[in-house]
Amino acid sequence: MTIAVAAVSGQLGSTIARSLMARQTGTPIIGLARSPDEVRIEGIEVRQGDYTDREAMVRALSGVDTLMMVSLNTPPSIRTGQHQSAIAAAREAGVRRVVYTSMQGAETGTAFSPVIQSNRQTEADLRASGMEWTLGRNGIYIEPDVAYVDNYVRSGCIENSAAEGRCGYTTRPELAEAYASMLLDDRHNGQTYNLHGPLLTQAKLAAHLNTAFETHLTYRSLSVEEYHADRVAELGDMMGTIIAGIYEGIRCGAMDRPSDFEVAAGRPHQAWEDYFATLRA
Repeated sequence: MTIAVAAVSGQLGSTIARSLMARQTGTPIIGLARSPDEVRIEGIEVRQGDYTDREAMVRALSGVDTLMMVSLNTPPSIRTGQHQSAIAAAREAGVRRVVYTSMQGAETGTAFSPVIQSNRQTEADLRASGMEWTLGRNGIYIEPDVAYVDNYVRSGCIENSAAEGRCGYTTRPELAEAYASMLLDDRHNGQTYNLHGPLLTQAKLAAHLNTAFETHLTYRSLSVEEYHADRVAELGDMMGTIIAGIYEGIRCGAMDRPSDFEVAAGRPHQAWEDYFATLRA
C-alpha cells in the first residue's frame, strides 16, 4: 500500500506525513505539493500535485492506493470545484481509498455556514465516487488562541460571541495521529468521525491559558453583531466575517458534539490539562 498526503507543504498535511513516518510501518509515503522543492520531510517522496491541475494530479497519484485529501483553504465558491477535480483525478489514477479532512460547524444560519456546506458537498462527492472513503470532521484548532495570548493580555480578557457555548477544540498533532491511524486501517472505511478533544467553554479556555502563562484573563461575551464588527475591523471583511461565523456557531451549539477521536485514533485525545502543562514547561 502506498499513501499520498496532499498539501504536504501546509501545517496539517506535513504533520500527518510526519506522524505516518514516525510509525515506521514500512508503508511508502508520498507527499503532494504545489512546490515540491519547498518541502523538507525526511523519508518521503514529494511529487508536484495541485487540486486545480487535474492532469498533474493524475500523474502524481500514479501507483497510489490511499489518498489523504486535505481540505483547501480557499473560498467556498471555488473550493468545491477544486475538490471535485481532485476526486476525479484520484479515480482516474486508480486510487482505491480517500481519507478527507472535513470540518464541524453550523451548516446553516451563520457566516461560516458556506464553508461547512462546501465541506459537506465534498463529503457527498466522495460517497458517490465509487472509491472507499473515510471522513474526519475536524474540531477547531486551539493553537490560534495560544498564539493570540499576548493580544488577550493587552485587553485583559477573551472577547467573542461564543457566550456559554461549548466547543470541540483540537490540535494539529492530535489530528495527525488520528488521520495516521485512519489511513493505515481499512476498518475505518465508510465512517465519519468528529475529531476533537474534551469540550471547552471560553471561560474554561481562559482558565487554561492563565495556568499555562500565569495570566489573569477573564471571558467577556459580546453580541454576534459586536464581535462581527470587531473582527472585520481587525481582519477585513472576508476573514473577519468567517471568524465571527465560527463563534456564532459555537454560541448556537454547533460545536458541542460527541467526539469520535478515540475510535479513530485508537486512544483518547490528549487532556487539555496535559496540553497546557507542556506550554507551561
